Amino acid sequence: MKIGESLPFGFEDTSYQAAGGYQGVINLVECFYQYLDTLPEAKPLRELYPKDLTRSKDKLARFLSGWLGGPRVYQEKYGEINIPRAHQSMGLTEQHKMLWLACMNRAIADQPYSTKFATYLNAQFKIPADRILAAGSTAPTR
Repeated sequence: MKIGESLPFGFEDTSYQAAGGYQGVINLVECFYQYLDTLPEAKPLRELYPKDLTRSKDKLARFLSGWLGGPRVYQEKYGEINIPRAHQSMGLTEQHKMLWLACMNRAIADQPYSTKFATYLNAQFKIPADRILAAGSTAPTR
């Protein structure tokens, strides 16, 4: 049986394995940032990131490894993280959330994922995106 058939995605490391392990996560992250860097409509979101994306890529890949049920390598390098609180001071808007999800959805579509896993992953990414936006809306305005 294939991953996602014998055990559901989100159980143990099924999502991590379906993503292709750590190399698969890196591929997804590279593709995401390629869209962030090249899509004209993503410019408002891209402007929130540093010019050099090396650290951002490393953080996202490490975070996604654990988030998908794989090794918790983010914590090894950067310590514990509270995703909403970490993004709270960025002044994120609904537009930023939608642009982030659009770039990620495109990156997911470019991966060799099953349709079932891609659909699952797109839905799962909406959850932290909504939480990040909600946390940002309670932050003091600049």
